[in-house]
Amino acid sequence: MQDSQYTAKDIKVLEGLEHVRTRPSMYIGSTDSRGLHHLVQEVVDNAIDEAMAGFCTRIEVGLSADHKTVDVRDNGRGIPTDLHPVLGISGVEVALTRLNAGGKFDKKSYHVSGGLHGVGVSVVNALSTCLYVEVTQWGKVYQQEFSRGKPLYHLRLKEEGVPADISGTFVSFTPDEEVFGEYLFEPERISKRLRELAFLNSGLQIEFVDHATEERQVFHYDKGLVEFIRYMNEGSEVIPPDPVHFVRDSEQFFLEVAFQYNSGYNDQTISYVNNINTVDGGVHEVAFKNAFTRLFNAKARQVKLIKPEDTLSGEDIREGLVVIINLRIADPQFEGQTKTRLGNADLKAPIEAAVEEEVELYLDKHIDEFRQMAGKAVTAKQAREAARKARDLVRRKTELDGGRLPGKLADCSSQDPAESELYIVEGDSAGGSAKQGRNRRTQAILPLRGKILNVEKVGIHRALENEEIKALITSIGTGVMDDLRIEKLRYHKIVIMTDADVDGAHIRTLLLTFFYRYMRPLVVNRNIYFAQPPLYAVLDGKTTHYAFSDDQLRTVLAGVKGKPEVQRYKGLGEMNPEQLWSTTMDPETRMMGRVTLEEAEEAERTFTLLMGEKVEPRRRYIVEHAREVYNLDI
Repeated sequence: MQDSQYTAKDIKVLEGLEHVRTRPSMYIGSTDSRGLHHLVQEVVDNAIDEAMAGFCTRIEVGLSADHKTVDVRDNGRGIPTDLHPVLGISGVEVALTRLNAGGKFDKKSYHVSGGLHGVGVSVVNALSTCLYVEVTQWGKVYQQEFSRGKPLYHLRLKEEGVPADISGTFVSFTPDEEVFGEYLFEPERISKRLRELAFLNSGLQIEFVDHATEERQVFHYDKGLVEFIRYMNEGSEVIPPDPVHFVRDSEQFFLEVAFQYNSGYNDQTISYVNNINTVDGGVHEVAFKNAFTRLFNAKARQVKLIKPEDTLSGEDIREGLVVIINLRIADPQFEGQTKTRLGNADLKAPIEAAVEEEVELYLDKHIDEFRQMAGKAVTAKQAREAARKARDLVRRKTELDGGRLPGKLADCSSQDPAESELYIVEGDSAGGSAKQGRNRRTQAILPLRGKILNVEKVGIHRALENEEIKALITSIGTGVMDDLRIEKLRYHKIVIMTDADVDGAHIRTLLLTFFYRYMRPLVVNRNIYFAQPPLYAVLDGKTTHYAFSDDQLRTVLAGVKGKPEVQRYKGLGEMNPEQLWSTTMDPETRMMGRVTLEEAEEAERTFTLLMGEKVEPRRRYIVEHAREVYNLDI
């Protein structure tokens, strides 16, 4: 029988950083790969804060050959090494062992900061098996080591006689496998964040080296956001040729904005506050959109591109617009622990005024460019009206049909979306095998004939005329774009199942482009998956082994005696229903990838680059990344 008494002795007191180790997700969001990479961000952000304060011009980030350890070095002022007047330990030890400690609270050391209010580097320390810090100040080098948040020794002198004008901090840490399991750091993920930070902090040089390959990347952009916009719009026709860029520096805020139109059909607003990506927007995004829409309409009437009584919606005006907002303020008020939305309501009016003044100055001097922008917006309005009519036709047809599903859809019997899966299958042959091999209660099959439209090159009104896309929309049940209602989703797993060849990869990319552009909530909600069928079947007498990669094939062959028969699957249609079920559709044995939207800006750029109209940037991308391809049929 449990002791029903609850007394003071039952209250567990966690000393130092023990509560971080007990509940790590409270501090870094998760203990998966995303949480692991958040540690890098925290250490780098401290160096970035030094750069924003005007004391750091160079940051070096190194990744060990085994991808388990990260080093960060900056040439800032260095973490304080003198003794804390109350705690009696060095400033380095305070910063690394106390959660609510840091130089970002009194507004003296840092006017603006992106750090996690003093919890950043101490949390990294708590969740690392070893962390080594080295500080160079006043002609001396100090060092200290920690393990799982606890100092192995107090700060000590390592070297003296260093030139007095050299200063900075070096931090090397290895995350604790007890917390993060076997996740490893991903070089590409780290380099993307470092590139982004270099764009946001013009003039700052950031170097990244992956010691597994000794490849060194240098990110240094003197034109900052202008180069960021060009990077995002690579592969597209643009208006105007040079991005619009302005800076407004006041006592309340530092505001930097750059924007440019591309030939696409989607708008993208990327905003930051003190280098933190505010993916859910906030007052700075609202202020820009309000001012831009109001001014745009006034100018369009002034130059008689629209009638006095007409109004272009913000949606029409922003079609194809890429805008980056870089805001720095002393006291950001973020909504939610993840800092994804800015809530400083007092900034809305002054930011609106600044945007309106700066954009008007540009438009007055570039009236020809504005006519092109406005012409694009007018065309967008016409296309949007056509798309609305097309959506209405699809909706009315569905209602007249009594909600009848496409004839090619082999639906499942379950009425519970949580357990229901929709397999989008390439071709009638694979569709036939999938229909025979599936679990009819929970798995629905929708075969697609050929390749769907590339929606990156056509508007939604054209896409809605396509029979394959209409069948897809009707089967899923949510509607698209503004009409999308996630609660009407008929299947919580939507699985793209294509052949393991180049054509299959192309069809998968076309489908992902469609979902990303017109049914993005399904991607955000993580409802989209892709099946991973085997590449090989190894027949060893009466036993069949399956391999999903060339490496796995070699492993299988090494464990088989004799001369087995190896079959390379060119398509799903080559598998009989039983094989397709056991290798690709059986929840107990299948391998599936889940589509996520962690890096929206890079995804946006990649879709435009690979699926857009310009050939040369796409060719250049393919040449640069050709060596990374591991699944190519010739």
